[in-house]
Amino acid sequence: MHPATLLIQLGAVILGLSVLGRLAARIGMSPIPLYLLGGLAFGHGGILTLAQSDGFISVGADIGVILLLLLLGLEYNAGELVTNLRAGAPAGALDLVLNATPGLLAGLLLGLGPVGSVALGGVTWISSSGVIAKVLADLGRLGNRETPTVLSVLVLEDLAMALYLPILTALLAGVGLLGGTVTVLIALATIATVLYIALRHGPLVSKALSSDEPEFLLLGVLGLTLLVAGLADKLQVSAAVGAFLVGIAISDEVAEHAQNLLTPLRDLFAAVFFVFFGLSTDPADLPPVLLPATLLAVATTVTKVATGYWAARRAGIAKPGSYRAGGELVARGEFSIVIAGLAVAAGTDSRLGPLATAYVLILVTTGPLAARYAEPALRAVFGPRPAARPVPVPDELDLLP
Repeated sequence: MHPATLLIQLGAVILGLSVLGRLAARIGMSPIPLYLLGGLAFGHGGILTLAQSDGFISVGADIGVILLLLLLGLEYNAGELVTNLRAGAPAGALDLVLNATPGLLAGLLLGLGPVGSVALGGVTWISSSGVIAKVLADLGRLGNRETPTVLSVLVLEDLAMALYLPILTALLAGVGLLGGTVTVLIALATIATVLYIALRHGPLVSKALSSDEPEFLLLGVLGLTLLVAGLADKLQVSAAVGAFLVGIAISDEVAEHAQNLLTPLRDLFAAVFFVFFGLSTDPADLPPVLLPATLLAVATTVTKVATGYWAARRAGIAKPGSYRAGGELVARGEFSIVIAGLAVAAGTDSRLGPLATAYVLILVTTGPLAARYAEPALRAVFGPRPAARPVPVPDELDLLP
């Protein structure tokens, strides 16, 4: 890797992101779809391949997801997390049934086999925490009443991944019941440990990281987050879950100062994440699976909107906020690609990779649009009908000859 070539490619990517972001802001939309299309244009099979910077962009993409979830966690405290998780458990169960079933059935109909179908069910089930966190920040909705409900669904999904991924890995590898059980128990123990520290010792964590020097606070929070995320990922738990729980553990003024310091870094690396998603996709693989991917995307858009709407209404949110919650859950992203990648690497049907990629690309592009426009669209269709105009009663004097 030649340093000058690497710097030129990275500089061109970041400058291009600036141009795309300005264009998106000018036309009033999220920049995520434009970032993805830019990645497609310069990825494998695109106009020009950025081979020299692939490694850096890949690592930057991982950091982008971690920072998105860290900043999301900093918005809430541990008590709010527990309350939302308890209240959101029924919505999490409904989410699993409504959104994993279409993928499972589609896999069976397409002949992907039982294990491939279970993998496709996971692809359609899990929303993208990274994309949704970015969209909520872009639309200024982090303080909305429906946002805790959306977050509870996302966190339940991410925590469920700690069970699903080890089970899927065991199925793909043909591991026996004992080996699969041990993997799941390790994942559960890791989540319980991090969650216990966040709930019981959050103030100590905040105090240890607190500093009057912004430099030291930034280094401390960022270092701890990457460390916990890496350990969580090593123990078969989502790195995103680890980052989110670190954010939950930091509170008060430390959380506020950390947000101010980390927001520019989050924006940079989040943009890199979306570009990397596009870079890793070969456009030539998409046309053969575009029709089933589109049908599956339409079906699971409806089921995700229904999930978010039901969860928000159950939490006492008015209809407009419930519509927004439904639209905000539509996007799929990093977890879906990870699931498909595991299945393809294990030797399942070769169609699964392109199918999952096309499916995710459709929803990661339309997801931000659904988040923005679901409320006015659904309110126009299902909103209150205007009251019938009363039939005018003629004045009695008008009836006199």
